[in-house]
Amino acid sequence: MDEQTIQVDASHEAHHNETDNRERKSHHPDHVKQNLIVRLNRIEGQVRGVKGMIEKDAYCDDVLNQIASIQSALNSVGKLLLEHHMKSCVVERIQHGDHDVIAELLKTMNKLMK
Repeated sequence: MDEQTIQVDASHEAHHNETDNRERKSHHPDHVKQNLIVRLNRIEGQVRGVKGMIEKDAYCDDVLNQIASIQSALNSVGKLLLEHHMKSCVVERIQHGDHDVIAELLKTMNKLMK
């Protein structure tokens, strides 16, 4: 392959990925989205609190405990989103014959479990 072919292939793949990402949207009920947003806002506040603790030279163990709390809260958000994703998006894609969603889901779950 020459350089021009590689550039065209890379450009096509980037466009294809952008198109895939634009076409795929979640369709969770408003109350689920609101729940996730409230949780994320709380986590955002916790992160700002940890930053403030570090700026004020807080005791390391106290900071680490707050970080553990933030990680736990993020895991809870991830679990909730994963549950709704599996019950809606994944089921829908399988019903439409798109079994690639299984590999995508397994890849995502592996990332979440690190």
